[in-house]
Amino acid sequence: MDQPAIGDVIGELLKDAYAIRTGIGPRPLAGGRVPRPVIEIIERDDGLINGAPADQYLGEPDEWQPHDHRALRLVRGAVLDIGVGAGRIALELQRRGTAVTGLDISAGAIEIARRRGLRDTVRCTVDEYARATVRYDTFLLLGNNLGLLEGRERAPAFLAALAALARPGARIIAHGTDPYGTTDPVHVAYHQRNREHGRLGGQLRLRLRYRLLATDWFDYLVCSVDELESLLVGTGWRLISIDDADRPYYLAVMELTG
Repeated sequence: MDQPAIGDVIGELLKDAYAIRTGIGPRPLAGGRVPRPVIEIIERDDGLINGAPADQYLGEPDEWQPHDHRALRLVRGAVLDIGVGAGRIALELQRRGTAVTGLDISAGAIEIARRRGLRDTVRCTVDEYARATVRYDTFLLLGNNLGLLEGRERAPAFLAALAALARPGARIIAHGTDPYGTTDPVHVAYHQRNREHGRLGGQLRLRLRYRLLATDWFDYLVCSVDELESLLVGTGWRLISIDDADRPYYLAVMELTG
């Protein structure tokens, strides 16, 4: 069976979702006339397939979850929005007069964020950007982007890169999900399988697919608060607050102490 081409999945689905939402640009069509829903396909390494509507990445503030609004109340100073996507959060901060930079590895995502009006964008990895001279007071990992820590092996380097970009007392505001409240046997078995291989239970191995494209396989971490605290040990970052009013989702605030 032919394998999908490796490409900018996020960028392509955001372009199509933007075209459908705004009517600007070519749209994927069903039956030649009706716009086709843009669905992000998430494939896990145990064979589980899930889908999520891509339009959520374009949501305006009145479409957000409550924890997104609470996260913005915690922002201070200059902001780096990591995994900015279509600019959902960064654009609102910009409207409020906050100095915000949107960072993403997807060329298509950056294109859409800029088309929507985001002025300051960077296309590169966090590690590459850590060599820049600019400094920030707040780092955002919203939209469940605490997952970018990946796991025990990757987290120290990721957090060190943020520390290199940080002003004294800088904070990370991250959205995460505790994976362990589920009783679904598919997920419980996956957590056990991960532990047997020396991984954190919620350390997902994923690839994204859209139409004829796929990403390479990558790790994405879904972790408990206790696991997050263990990942921070020795990094110079400490957990200062948890907002779990929307359990199993939570907002974690980490502050640079060293």
